[in-house]
Amino acid sequence: MRLVTPGFVGDLRSMPTVRALVLMMIMALYLTMGAMVFQALEGPLERAKEENKRKTVEGLKMNFLENNPCIADEELETLLEQVVRASGQGVSSSKNVTGGPNWSFGQSLFFSSTVVTTIGYGHVTPLTRTGKLFCMVYALLGIPLTLVLLSALVERLLQPATALLRTLNSALGHLYRPFTIRLVHLFIIVSILVIFFLAVPAAVFTTLEPDWEYLDSFYYCFISLTTIGLGDYIPGDSPGQPYRPAYKVATTFYLIIGLTFVMLTLTVFYDIPQLNLSTVFSSMKLDEDPERVHLGSGVGPGYGLGGIGGLVMRDEFPREQRRSVVQVRPHHDDSPSPDDTTPVHAKDMRVH
Repeated sequence: MRLVTPGFVGDLRSMPTVRALVLMMIMALYLTMGAMVFQALEGPLERAKEENKRKTVEGLKMNFLENNPCIADEELETLLEQVVRASGQGVSSSKNVTGGPNWSFGQSLFFSSTVVTTIGYGHVTPLTRTGKLFCMVYALLGIPLTLVLLSALVERLLQPATALLRTLNSALGHLYRPFTIRLVHLFIIVSILVIFFLAVPAAVFTTLEPDWEYLDSFYYCFISLTTIGLGDYIPGDSPGQPYRPAYKVATTFYLIIGLTFVMLTLTVFYDIPQLNLSTVFSSMKLDEDPERVHLGSGVGPGYGLGGIGGLVMRDEFPREQRRSVVQVRPHHDDSPSPDDTTPVHAKDMRVH
């Protein structure tokens, strides 16, 4: 490690702007690539399905009009428009389809959870003006409250995660470098996430949902726990679904617990220096800005909202000590010992 001169610090502060522009270009290329791939994969099948469905519907419509000459084409079109509009609002026109109300307690609780967790499936939406206004106010207060709750839960889960890291260090510290041990620790956390919050719940959803294959269920779990929430698969909306309210409540708890573990995984990932790419595009260390440190230290002992996974470390040093901190450049292969479980983005490197 070597000291950084004031001139070099000035150059270093200007470099992240260029890096941020490069990151924006990479992101634009990534989005463009994704759009091209999705267009190539889904476009032909969509056009083929639309053409087949259009021919099928037109054939059925012509047969119906031929068999019922007393019905005008305009009347049938009006009926079909009303059926499509009702179906979009969750109302089925078929006598053999029995679906529960959209705003039962179970459905409403499920909807509330998708709002405050920002999943937002979009399959059920408020229709009244009062409901829309309440939804905005409810989200405005509920989203920060949910972040605080998830941060508090992650803080509790960090205790056994830290104990696991120390156990790995005691068992493997004499054989492997700290970075390798941290990778093993991250692999264990990710494995728990995949097995118990993606693979096993996917198997449960496959059993409960008659029309879902295992890939569909795994896809739903991933899309939900990453808060993407496309809304193409919704649990408990199949016709004749038994115990629908209890099913919705159980899914709500699954989403909250799963999101908590996703945040824990991101926190563990973020605390590995070699994998934390955010420092490459950051123009300022966390503890260089006292106000930012103060704003990030409001939840729990040592943690607050912000950063990846909603967690940043609270400032550990008073203002007087912070003035004497000299910025240094660590080697790329430097990695703190697993015994030191303080997140690396919260540490000061001091020159004695």
